[in-house]
Amino acid sequence: MALLFSILAVTGSAMFAGVMLAIGVILGGYWKSLPPADFLEWFARHGNLVMRAIPIVVIPTLIGLAGMLWFDWSNSTNRMIWFGAAGCILAVLAITVGYFVPSNSAYAAKTVPIDQVSGKLDTWLMIHNLRIILAVAASALGVWAVSL
Repeated sequence: MALLFSILAVTGSAMFAGVMLAIGVILGGYWKSLPPADFLEWFARHGNLVMRAIPIVVIPTLIGLAGMLWFDWSNSTNRMIWFGAAGCILAVLAITVGYFVPSNSAYAAKTVPIDQVSGKLDTWLMIHNLRIILAVAASALGVWAVSL
């Protein structure tokens, strides 16, 4: 069972990073190429698709991390590494709920003034890069814990 949990924790966080990388590189690049009004129109029509893949990768990640914390609880080194990985994923989720959900809702509702769209999108992408880094770090920490 520990093997299953470690696979879920490591691959889940790596897939999470991959999903966010695709959003940032593919969609982010596309969004930056659009005039602000067209970007808001795109987001109003298709913004719900951006979040579709997130639960598919977050749920296994959380199950895997919780399982590995339980399995490795008596190993203080691994427990701390798994806590680090879990902290990275929880930070991603906090940033998502605290920043991205309201930002995406504002884009979808077209409540962002046209003259502010470009700057807000730049900030969105910069903060999004932090989420990618945190998810990659969670995966790397998981690999480290498994290798000990």
